[in-house]
Amino acid sequence: MTPRIIGPEAEAYLTWAGLTAALEAGHRLPRAEIKDLFLHRGSDTLLNRAAWIDGLGQLVKVATVFPGNPAHHLPSVNGAVTLFDDQTGVLQALLDFHLVTKWKTAGDSLLSATRLARKDARRILLVGAGTVARSMASAYASAFPDAQFTVWSRSRATAEAMGLPVADDLETAVRQADIICTATMAKDPLIMGAWLQPGQHLDLIGAYTPEMREVDDDAMARARLFVDSRATTLHHIGELMQPMAAGVITEADVIADFYDDPSSYARRSADEITIAKNGGGAHLDLMTADYIARAWGRGTDPSLLL
Repeated sequence: MTPRIIGPEAEAYLTWAGLTAALEAGHRLPRAEIKDLFLHRGSDTLLNRAAWIDGLGQLVKVATVFPGNPAHHLPSVNGAVTLFDDQTGVLQALLDFHLVTKWKTAGDSLLSATRLARKDARRILLVGAGTVARSMASAYASAFPDAQFTVWSRSRATAEAMGLPVADDLETAVRQADIICTATMAKDPLIMGAWLQPGQHLDLIGAYTPEMREVDDDAMARARLFVDSRATTLHHIGELMQPMAAGVITEADVIADFYDDPSSYARRSADEITIAKNGGGAHLDLMTADYIARAWGRGTDPSLLL
């Protein structure tokens, strides 16, 4: 079978509700086997991520991170996504890297928010004004139709470019929000636990290395904690590693991940504070790529269904 080439045009056939349903279905299958490989040359990085889910398929996602690219008017992050047949290992599709990454990252945190945020949540604060924050605005709007967005960024010009109301003071904006989404490259906490209010939900996206943090220890201690996958977060990301090393929290304080019974990944009361850490493992790329391929096949030609 000739592999399909699936580009950005496939986005016309995607919905956030369809993706979150696909993510839930993917987590009912056997737990994924995943492996990451990193290669470095100075500040440049080659990341090779692989995932295998029995009953769904295999995926290899290669990403290059070249921080100097903007000087050449090129994206800092590029890559390729390959999707393979579950039963035969035959290459099924080559998918647009940025399309898969966008929908995987936002869909991951959207699934958390639909389970943990209060159903009447309306005031949503986006901390960070990059590509991920823009995707989250679209994702949240699909599940919270009365959403009112505010954005905060270290660069006011970048925040204003999003076309949303801009917060001047981060503490004030945090105190007033129902949902707080952090999508930054911060290495030191931006959000303080002392600012958090009863009933808030936080989606933490930005931190992805042991050195990175977006909220402080007090925030982690005050909230009920959830992750998309224990395997890709607990011992890999500073948001959890650092407070665990300091004895502020333990692994047992992480209540559930997406592989647990959905009833355990849920809000218990209107007043509790919840935090969900988005680790974005390769298994989520596989679930997302499979959803994109199937949605594209249905939308273009039923004979192309994978």
